[in-house]
Amino acid sequence: MFNRTLLPQSVAREIQGMIQDGTLKPGEKIPSQREFAQKFGVSRASLREALLTLETLGLIKTEAGRGTFVTAGGTKSEGDMAPWRYSETHSVFDVFQTRLILEGEITALACGRLAATQFEAMEDATNRMEKCWADQDLIANVEADLEFHGTIVAACSNSMLRDLYKTVRDQITETQRQPIPITDPERMRESIGEHRKIMAALRDNDADRARKEMQAHVRNTARCAGLQA
Repeated sequence: MFNRTLLPQSVAREIQGMIQDGTLKPGEKIPSQREFAQKFGVSRASLREALLTLETLGLIKTEAGRGTFVTAGGTKSEGDMAPWRYSETHSVFDVFQTRLILEGEITALACGRLAATQFEAMEDATNRMEKCWADQDLIANVEADLEFHGTIVAACSNSMLRDLYKTVRDQITETQRQPIPITDPERMRESIGEHRKIMAALRDNDADRARKEMQAHVRNTARCAGLQA
C-alpha cells in the first residue's frame, strides 16, 4: 500500500516505473481505475490526473470502449500526440502564443536579478533534463524543464507577470508534456542547447537577447508540436 498523501505526479511516477520494469507490459490493459486507486491509496480523481499525465507523455493510450493500455514498447509512442486536454477553454496554439509573449517578457525582466544559486539551479535542471531523457524518465524530464522555466519566473521583477504565469501554469505544463511523444533525440539536444543560450544571455545581463532566446525556444517547441506560434 502506498502513502495516501501521494500527489497525482507521484502516482504517475510509480506507474511509469511499473511500465519501465515490466510489471506493466507493452500492450497490456492497465487495471481499472477503482483497482488502481485502491492499490495506491488515492482518490480516483488523483488517479485520473496521473493517468492523463502518462497519456500526454505517450506511455499509455485510452481506446474508447476498450480501456487504457500500455503503449507498444513500453516507452513513448513516437508520432502520436494525445488530444489537447484544455480544448474547451483555449487552443494549444493560443497557449503557445501566450507563452511566446509572457515568457519572453518575463525572461527579459529577470535580467540582472538572478542570484548565483539560481543560475546553479537552472544548470542543474538542464543537466537533469538531459540525463532523464537518456534514461527515458519522461516525468522527471518535464519536471526539470519546468524547474528551469520556474526559476526564471521567480526572478522576474514584475509581480503581475509572475502571477499571470501562475494562473496559466497548468496549460503551460501541458505544452511542455504534449510534444514528448514526437520529440526525437536531436530535438531534445537542441532544446537543452536553447536552455544554455538563455542562461548565457541572462548571465550577460542582455535583456533583449534573453527575450529573443526564450521566444526562439518556445517557437521551436511549438514547431515540434506541429504549430507555428
